[in-house]
Amino acid sequence: MKFLFDLFPVILFFAAFKFAGIYVATGVAIAATLAQVVWLKLRRRRVEPMLWASLAIICVFGGATLFLQDRTFIQWKPTVLYWLFALVLAGGSLLFRRNMMRAVMGGQMELPDRVWSAVNWSWAAFFLFMGVANLYVAFSFSRDWCADVADMAARETCAENMWVNFKLFGGTGLMLVFVIAQAILLARHIQPTGPEAGGSGQ
Repeated sequence: MKFLFDLFPVILFFAAFKFAGIYVATGVAIAATLAQVVWLKLRRRRVEPMLWASLAIICVFGGATLFLQDRTFIQWKPTVLYWLFALVLAGGSLLFRRNMMRAVMGGQMELPDRVWSAVNWSWAAFFLFMGVANLYVAFSFSRDWCADVADMAARETCAENMWVNFKLFGGTGLMLVFVIAQAILLARHIQPTGPEAGGSGQ
């Protein structure tokens, strides 16, 4: 449910784009992210820093897209968000000696310090990669793929479709593959907690 909640703006962005184009989809994404924050506040639940960051970035970059009628800004938005996450993870470790992934996940599992360090840096590297992948698909791969389309407007629409499809299916797919692969690798390092950790006690 948490995963679907996080995907809510992306799914609505995808659906709105298919029916009404990039600018309507951008407005829908801004409204959907704001709705997430309002919903959590009404239920008196904590709004995570990542969601606040996402709201700020979608308002700035989405707002620029709508105001200037230039889709470039909204195409940069995922990369800015991914790189912000990578910066927080790397900066927390290098500057403050604080493992941000451990701070987030430490209550759910026990891992050796060296493994927590590997988890933190692997996520930082993954977010860095995702930011580069988004730019590549948005401004290089999609345009090369659609280069044979004769009409300029149709070519731009083709490239937008390619990027939006990647944003939902490609980005989500890569995230799932990474999470599953990491879970498999971490399974052998997880240290038992609770009564089981001390054996039978006899």
